[in-house]
Order: sequence, then C-alpha cells, then structure tokens
Amino acid sequence: MRAIVLLSCLVMVYAADKYSSKYDNFDVETLISNDRLLKAYINCFLEKGRCTPEGADFRKALPEAVETTCAKCTEKQKNNIRKVIRAIQQKHPKQWDELVNKTDPSGKHRADFDKFIQGSS
Repeated sequence: MRAIVLLSCLVMVYAADKYSSKYDNFDVETLISNDRLLKAYINCFLEKGRCTPEGADFRKALPEAVETTCAKCTEKQKNNIRKVIRAIQQKHPKQWDELVNKTDPSGKHRADFDKFIQGSS
C-alpha cells in the first residue's frame, strides 16, 4: 500500500460499483509537472494543508481505494493514480512514507498496493 496518494490522486466519490467518473479528466500531467501544486495535494492528503474540492474528494476515497487496491476505480482512474503515486515516490519520498503510514498504518495492504502501482493488478 504505499498509500495511495492520490490515489493517487484521483479517486473520487463513492458509488455503487465504481467511483464517479467526475474526475476522469483531471489534469494529472499538470499536477505532476508542477511541484508546488503536487506538494499542496500531498499536504492535503496528509491533513497538513488546505484542500481543493478535488483534493478533499480524493482524500475521502483514499482509505477504501488502498484497502481494495482501487477495486472501484475505472481504468482511467487507475492509470492516473499510478502516475501521481510514482511522481510522489520519486519527487517526495519522505512525504510518500508519511502517506503510506497514514493510509495503511499496519502495512496490511502494502504488498498488494505496490503491485497495483507497478501495474500488476
């Protein structure tokens, strides 16, 4: 579980079988290429800073998305989440560790989530 940030930034509002497609077109490339913006989202997820409405929605969905390895995510959401998580892991490894510990403190989901991030799930 490496957390999921953003879940990876991008898992939205709960729905029956899938998360809402409301954020399927969220501009992930702008997020991961703008370090200031990426840090703001990380701080939102860690509850260390203000959240945009999108960030607040993502933060609410994170625990379930980590626990279920994004079972309710659409393929687009899964791809976006992977991109965001990889960016956080590379650019902000300490904050990634904090997110992992916050989202999956027992480490119960970590191995499955790591596989998901690598695209093996």
